[in-house]
Amino acid sequence: MSVRRLAEDQFQPAAFAFNDENAAWADKTIQKYPAGRQQSAVIPLLMRAQEQDGWVTRAAIEKVADMLDMAYIRVLEVATFYTQFQLGPVGTRAHIQVCGTTPCMLRGSEGLMSVCKSKIHHHPFERNAEGTLSWEEVECLGACVNAPMVMIGKDTYEDLTPERLEEIIDTFQAGNGASITPGPQIDRHFSSPEGGPTSLTDEEPKKKTSAKKVVAEAATAKVDAAPVPPSEAARPKSTDAETNAALKTPATAPKAAAKNVKAVEEQAAAPAADAGKPSLTDKNRPAGIEKPATPDDLKLISGVGPKIEGTLHELGIFTFAQVAGWKKAEREWVDGYLNFKGRIDRDDWVKQAKALAKGGEAEYIKVFGKKPR
Repeated sequence: MSVRRLAEDQFQPAAFAFNDENAAWADKTIQKYPAGRQQSAVIPLLMRAQEQDGWVTRAAIEKVADMLDMAYIRVLEVATFYTQFQLGPVGTRAHIQVCGTTPCMLRGSEGLMSVCKSKIHHHPFERNAEGTLSWEEVECLGACVNAPMVMIGKDTYEDLTPERLEEIIDTFQAGNGASITPGPQIDRHFSSPEGGPTSLTDEEPKKKTSAKKVVAEAATAKVDAAPVPPSEAARPKSTDAETNAALKTPATAPKAAAKNVKAVEEQAAAPAADAGKPSLTDKNRPAGIEKPATPDDLKLISGVGPKIEGTLHELGIFTFAQVAGWKKAEREWVDGYLNFKGRIDRDDWVKQAKALAKGGEAEYIKVFGKKPR
């Protein structure tokens, strides 16, 4: 765990006091706990102090400790343990918490951090020149399905691209952060699939029937439809298959039924081949080339692994320069072919490829501030 310390004395105010509204709220909150258990209110009171001043000061820690009859060191332990508490001054208009846990990292959170470095400050927890903005990398913020995302105050902003985060930062810097709707920043309702529901869209969904049941019902219907001799129709049916014509079936019936069941099951289980995948003859497919003697290592592009590199090679894509030259329509075609749903733009393959094509690893580090993967 990282070391967390209080801000230096030059930033610490001489005293702290809750305003009238927060003081009344604090007294009411303390009363929620049984006698002798009031110290359980330490986290809510620290959070309210942070919301009032923007961060948790030494004076606020001591004030909360006095209110709850706690030793200063005990409240300090709480404040330094939980990363939700800011121990130094943060941006007065926005402190941006960028999630860096695996789902967000795989979906482009490094690009979001690059935006924060360029528009706010190269180092986390450092404010911009006006003191209005600051940022930090944090662990999971709980919106993994809509990664990548950030939290500002109590609101989350999800499904972000670097360009969209730049717009959000500029809006907060201008003092208009309240005008931005929190949540997904794309055409998505909360955590539903991108583009809307993809299943159970009928008003009365059809009940699924197993392949075995379909075959069994068909066999039963065929047997029931078999003609019954007149001499058999007049007398009661026997439960003995040897004397009941309706129960007599050819010796090959079990094998045939089993074969039909297997065929239906295989057909039901087989996925639609390349369903929704764009045509290889589509005009927007990027132009391919013959494999050069030394193709570029496309795996250096964040988001491209061995399997995807192999698929790109099958399409005739072997060099960084090819990827760097993709237009929007070509990116959308590759996105659809790889079933990526916009990942190419989120990971900014084109910008990565341009840097690698221009100057290899050195240029990549210059542009992105880190080595390619």
